[in-house]
Amino acid sequence: MADDATTFRDRATQARADAANTSLQNVRERCERSAATWEAMAVRAERVAHERAMKVAAQS
Repeated sequence: MADDATTFRDRATQARADAANTSLQNVRERCERSAATWEAMAVRAERVAHERAMKVAAQS
């Protein structure tokens, strides 16, 4: 689970690269939306991991 955020960020980076390398506006927009979604998923994964760690620490 810890590397979910890293995987999501890698996907976001690839989507940004795809957006930069296309000449089609609709494809660029789709890639930019995809990058934003992957980034949001990374943030959410980090938050969940942090909250889980906090719960485990509180139970100890």
